[in-house]
Amino acid sequence: MTKHLVARANFLVFTVLLAILALVGGVTWERLGASREAREWSQHSYRVLATLKDLAIALRDAETGQRGFLLTSKDDYLAPYNEARDRVGGLQGELQKLTVDNPAQQRRLRDLSPVIQHKLEELAQTVQLRRDVGFEAALRLVNTDAGRDYQKQAETTLAAMLGEEQGLLDRRLGENDARAAWVRWLVLGGAVLAAVVLLLAARLLNQAWSRSYQIEAEQRTLALRLRASLDSLSQGIAVFGADRQMTNWNHCFQVLLDIPKAMLRPGTPYAAFVEHTADAGRPALESEDQIRHGRSVSGEPVVYERIRGDEHHIELRRTPMPDGGFVVTVTDMTKRAQAEGVLREAQKMQAIGQLTGGIAHDFNNLLQVILGNLEFVRSKLGDEDAKLQTRIERAAWAAQRGATLTGQLLAFARKQPLAPTPIDLAATMPDLVPLLRRTLGEHIEVRYVESAGLWPAMADPAQLESAVLNLALNARDAMPGGGRLTIELGNKVLDREYAQHHSEVTPGDYAMLAVSDTGHGMTPEVVKRVFEPFFTTKPDGKGTGLGLAMVFGFVKQSGGHVKIYSEPGEGTTVKIYLPRAVGVVSVAGQRSVAPIELPRGNATVLVVEDEPAVREIACAILSDLGYRVLEAADGEEALRVFGANTAAVDLLLTDVVLPGKVRGRELAERITEMRPEVRVLYMSGYTENSIVHHGRLDDGVRLIGKPFKREHLAVKVAEALGHSIPPAFEDGNIVVLRPRS
Repeated sequence: MTKHLVARANFLVFTVLLAILALVGGVTWERLGASREAREWSQHSYRVLATLKDLAIALRDAETGQRGFLLTSKDDYLAPYNEARDRVGGLQGELQKLTVDNPAQQRRLRDLSPVIQHKLEELAQTVQLRRDVGFEAALRLVNTDAGRDYQKQAETTLAAMLGEEQGLLDRRLGENDARAAWVRWLVLGGAVLAAVVLLLAARLLNQAWSRSYQIEAEQRTLALRLRASLDSLSQGIAVFGADRQMTNWNHCFQVLLDIPKAMLRPGTPYAAFVEHTADAGRPALESEDQIRHGRSVSGEPVVYERIRGDEHHIELRRTPMPDGGFVVTVTDMTKRAQAEGVLREAQKMQAIGQLTGGIAHDFNNLLQVILGNLEFVRSKLGDEDAKLQTRIERAAWAAQRGATLTGQLLAFARKQPLAPTPIDLAATMPDLVPLLRRTLGEHIEVRYVESAGLWPAMADPAQLESAVLNLALNARDAMPGGGRLTIELGNKVLDREYAQHHSEVTPGDYAMLAVSDTGHGMTPEVVKRVFEPFFTTKPDGKGTGLGLAMVFGFVKQSGGHVKIYSEPGEGTTVKIYLPRAVGVVSVAGQRSVAPIELPRGNATVLVVEDEPAVREIACAILSDLGYRVLEAADGEEALRVFGANTAAVDLLLTDVVLPGKVRGRELAERITEMRPEVRVLYMSGYTENSIVHHGRLDDGVRLIGKPFKREHLAVKVAEALGHSIPPAFEDGNIVVLRPRS
């Protein structure tokens, strides 16, 4: 619809509206005049009624004054009489004028006039007789009843006139109300009609401009979509026209190039951004000369990289547009570089995990055979051959050392089963300080610092203690001439900003354990590789390169974070961040070493192990401890043996990894379904996902790792059977737990 048609529609609508308003106004004016006339006639009736009432009152007042004079002969009583007599004539004349439009009332007035005249004459005669002759003469005239008859005739006529006039008044008031209601409805109808016409006009106007509004809304929506699309991008976008002036941009463009907000406005020349980014610490943009002369292939984007002052890698892309302008795209490549680094680490971890997982099971089985047989022989020799005992102890130490190396590999690859619990570091670490002082030697000063209100940490207590010992031993090697080792505990909140710079970190609350030394420190190149397995700066034969790798794997598997700070000649600090625990905190007790007799029993144990040598030594140890032993090489055979001895079996000791269709976890579940009271103890040198999920043992699962010592197996079996065990086993020794003082 054109503007001309809109104007014609407006003219037509407003003409009709004015006509309606004029018609309604004219009719309303006429009705208002009629209403005003009816109101005047009503007021006229009120005056007639008032005059009639005054005339009746005047006649009564005249009669009242006459009677008072007759009785008292006092002239004072004639004052009302004289006043009423004088008023009667005037009231009659007034009524004559007021009822000139009413013939019926005029006729009654003509009939009333002689009656009033006779009444006044009768009153005057009685007054004159009372004054001239006396009371008796006046009384005789009164007793003729002529005056009373005249009074009744006058009152009857006045009553008729009052009734007539009251009827006229009621009829005129009704007509007035009817006219007022008619006018009111007329005004209301006119207002409604005017409103309808206005609504019709508004509808016509809305229809007339709907297309233009729709087009404007589409343009606005398109602009908002473009703005939302630009702002949703993690890349910085800026659009420049053919005149090299900015037209559009998003917030990331300002952030990534560190541009002041005042510069971001339409019309800002591209040269201003080039000049601003030329400062040190900002990724420089192409100059206008480079844009003008550096085009290689028309239509293809130009890509180049820059490094910001805060080590952020920035990729800049300039894409030409058909109108001669161009789009500058800024991409932060830092996260991608970090992700690639994390991916490389993950691939390295996966390769090491596959390597260690593949050999750990068989290697630990071999170590179990060696260590188990050495322990068994040593228990039979007694103390008579000290040299042979020494040889056996050295061989056992070598086997245990091999088991430790395998465990460190599994720890780095995050394949070790953890049993994390909420632990109070403030109660656990002080017990470790005396052990560190004895282990590190007198030339190393050990300091311990803790903050108030420490949060509990979620970790495996044994693995945490092993990690601290590894860090302390590395610190000792870095201080050959002596120095200071500091263990510090504190609370730390790793926020989102920290997590952005460390992609493997989840923001949250952490319990921090820091181990610092005053040793020779490390170069940045060494720090980058310090957690790699088998990497060491120690001389040959002095280290395996697995200590820090084990610490790294344990912390990562626990859901924590480890950070190392070191400078040559300034020492090293390793900070371990463990997730804050929520729940009941376990407090480790003080430990004192005391040899005790191994627990023995007479229960029946079903041993399931696919490696014959391992099965043989495990059965020999259990038999030597007094247990009745049944054995099987795989799951199917174990089910047959159990079926033949269902009521006798008290404990199932099974390897996790078994050949055939029935694995260790499935075997335990099927046996406990048949007899729920049968206890289960798993053994493994490499745990698979059947009993370990997310690096943690499933709830209620008991596990003894290979290779295990004779004492360790004795305690684990007794615990699984529910026997009361006063001592506990750790690192191959029997230790007694006593409450903290």
